[in-house]
Amino acid sequence: MASRFPFITDAQFELLLANGLKSQAQEDFDPLPVLKLFTPDAGATWLLTEIEPEDHDIAFGLCDLGLGFPELGRVSLAELAQVRGMMKLPIEQDLHFWPDRCLSAYAKEARMAGRIQA
Repeated sequence: MASRFPFITDAQFELLLANGLKSQAQEDFDPLPVLKLFTPDAGATWLLTEIEPEDHDIAFGLCDLGLGFPELGRVSLAELAQVRGMMKLPIEQDLHFWPDRCLSAYAKEARMAGRIQA
């Protein structure tokens, strides 16, 4: 299945979907983030780990809207595709992001710092 979102490659979509299936089967599943999205003209960042197998519009990860309260949660990919910052730029993928720890470690660090530090 291919991604219909310009900020997710087909390979990343497949990995996100596979992680979604593993998450349903394994209660303590704590994967590396698959990708990092950000607003180039605002302070929002998302580290996504999985897509819900039943609804390919819903992703899960660490969400930081730039308000000082990053949190784990679900997000609509269709809504992310509509997000624009102050200069009306769309969300981009950080092509230089290479995850080196599981999502829970990023979340712990982000809560202490008040923002995602990746």
